Amino acid sequence: MQPLLRAEVIKLRTTRTFLALAGAALGTSLLLAVLTAILDEPTKDSVLVDVFASDTSSLFITILAVVGISGEWRHRTITSSLLAMPDRLRFLAAKTLAFAFAGMLLSLVISVAIAVVAYAILGVRGLPTPGVADVVDLAWRSAAVSLVSGALGVCVGALVRNQVVAVVGLLVLGFVVEPLIIGMAPGVGRFGPFVALPIALSGVTAEEAGLGSVDLPSAGLAALALCAWIAVIFGAGAALLRARDLD
Repeated sequence: MQPLLRAEVIKLRTTRTFLALAGAALGTSLLLAVLTAILDEPTKDSVLVDVFASDTSSLFITILAVVGISGEWRHRTITSSLLAMPDRLRFLAAKTLAFAFAGMLLSLVISVAIAVVAYAILGVRGLPTPGVADVVDLAWRSAAVSLVSGALGVCVGALVRNQVVAVVGLLVLGFVVEPLIIGMAPGVGRFGPFVALPIALSGVTAEEAGLGSVDLPSAGLAALALCAWIAVIFGAGAALLRARDLD
């Protein structure tokens, strides 16, 4: 497994798509934090969510993960990858772990950058700032969300081989389908893997996230539910990967 993980890390490190999307995640997160800290006047109760919860890495790592595995088919590198490691289950597991931990590390870097910039701007403006313990708690929760987002992205990409269809379908699920389900059937939507559960895991309330009065599960239950989603989709993706012809 270690050689497979090293190979996936090398792919991530040397791929322009990863650098571009990681840069976009860092740039958009800092932009949101800076604009809010400069233009708004957050209160002591809202400053943590309004300014410091600007990490967009979960969205970008999900897209990157989908592109990372579906791109193996698009660029026909899947053949050489599986020739080097014929065990398709281990190949998929290594890619899932690589993108999961890449998402976690990216989120931690972004959280540190946001904290440095936000504390500086808010301090200059004389506005309230959250305690360091609260910021650290938010950072590790955001990192956990990005970790599961990376894993989910790989699993979804294993199901849908076409890169464009996979990315567009994922965006539609996250921005249209799941919010509609939350609005119409909150008892079901509260366990959605792309919106409700990540928000619950992050520790942000439904009201703060714009979901109204939806009763989100606890962070612990959300983590378990996300692991269950990953296990189910991973199993389906692994079954398809084993059955597919590389040609």
